[in-house]
Amino acid sequence: MSGAPRIRIAQPMLGADVDALVLTVLHSGQLAQGPMVARFESACAAMAGARHAVAVSNGTVALEAALQVAGVEPGDEVVTTPFTFAATLNAILRRGAVARFADIGDDFTLDPRHVEAVMTPRTRAVLPVDLYGLMCDMPALVAIAGRRSLAVVEDAAQAHGASVDGRPAGSFGLGCFSFYATKNVTAGEGGCITTNDDDQAATLRVLRNQGMRDRYEYVAIGDNWRMTDVAAAIAIPQLQRLTAINDARRAHAAQLSAMLAHDERILLPRVPEGRTHVWHQYTVLLPEAVDRDMVIAAMRSDGIECGVYYPRLVWDHAAYRDHPQVHRDETPVAARAARRCLSLPVHQGLTHTDVESIAAALLRAVR
Repeated sequence: MSGAPRIRIAQPMLGADVDALVLTVLHSGQLAQGPMVARFESACAAMAGARHAVAVSNGTVALEAALQVAGVEPGDEVVTTPFTFAATLNAILRRGAVARFADIGDDFTLDPRHVEAVMTPRTRAVLPVDLYGLMCDMPALVAIAGRRSLAVVEDAAQAHGASVDGRPAGSFGLGCFSFYATKNVTAGEGGCITTNDDDQAATLRVLRNQGMRDRYEYVAIGDNWRMTDVAAAIAIPQLQRLTAINDARRAHAAQLSAMLAHDERILLPRVPEGRTHVWHQYTVLLPEAVDRDMVIAAMRSDGIECGVYYPRLVWDHAAYRDHPQVHRDETPVAARAARRCLSLPVHQGLTHTDVESIAAALLRAVR
């Protein structure tokens, strides 16, 4: 089958409410950071159950800014997962810090049992990554960090509305969200940092605005990390219907799991007790003997786009392999996941028939 696939791995769903709010901004003449960003921040704080949300231009900036206010300095070590997008590692390296990697569990997230094993006296922070819409075991990770007086920066870029033990993503330490085009809520580009610390929030607001506390009052060496009112207007209506968005994804995930359970060789995503998954991605592990590229090609011939998130451990790319600030810790579970993972469409724009087609096509492809 040639041309674009009929069923995409991600499909932004905006709507007339987004159109109307964006037009309101365009007609207002206030395009840069303004009242719409303030509304966006209020919605993000409510989503995360946090006192503050500070909007920034993207999720990568959110991570970098959070590490800065957490006190991470050049030469400090930050423990994170090797099974993540490059933005996680880039933010650590841009702070001049050293990245250490702990292995993941069978839920694809950082395994607390392995975190302490890679810590050293130079460790300053833990940077867990909520992956595919599932939060890490944040209570266990926060407890580990607390025993060592370490900062916690939660990469919640894929976890809008997820929770663990009733506490939402972004409510543990500093939470960092992305609103990139493929996320459950999108602004096209955008990000935010959530925190309950008044001083951290005040510092973040200064840093994102060229170090200005008031107009032309420079109190820090800052940057331009501001979000536009246009981007905020795209995201606000989606944040208002986030529960419905995640419920639709959850229903599609349940349907996929029910159909794919017929082939026991395919390892289905696991949701640990106490955690609420919001299904940014629905990711399976293919059988070891199956050629993933062949599966992807077969699915595409059936009109279905799949994704591989992520085909290598994050340090296993040319930019990082020999980097002096990247420590290549042994993480065998993550290495196996990188070889075998495949993400299927699960977004809210799918129909029941679409989900049936996705599951049937994968079962055919792995025979």
